[in-house]
Amino acid sequence: MTTEHRKASRILLLDGQDRLLLFQGSDPAVPGVTWWFTPGGGLEPGEGTREAAVRELGEETGLRGVELGPVVAYGTASFSYREQHYEQEQWFHLARTVQTVLDHSGMGGDEHAQLLAARWWTVEELRATAETIYPVGLADFLGRLLAEGPPVTPVRL
Repeated sequence: MTTEHRKASRILLLDGQDRLLLFQGSDPAVPGVTWWFTPGGGLEPGEGTREAAVRELGEETGLRGVELGPVVAYGTASFSYREQHYEQEQWFHLARTVQTVLDHSGMGGDEHAQLLAARWWTVEELRATAETIYPVGLADFLGRLLAEGPPVTPVRL
């Protein structure tokens, strides 16, 4: 199996109650396995992480005018989707919104097939759940972020 390398922009989107938006997804090639993940997606040619974050938020949530903050974390994700292996470099932007009603009509068909649910999570709920959350360590990072504010330099997740 070949590995596709890609770059992605992800968004840690917080609402007015400091809850984090996560999507529940699955891989059609692996029935019955689900996980929760942050909004975001691959960078298009010539696009920076900030532009990709704004575009992806619009497509995936329908939210416009979101207060997009700095890159607070980065990392590499290795995963398979539809039997294709990916190595993804990703950057996480902090963002805030007061709007919590989502509109997924801007998503592509493949994204719709993967998205099972959307939910706003508190740090306590993230720490208590037995469900799979990506990136690993997100609950603790979010707790530090809310307590201390954005780090001076992005943290590896």
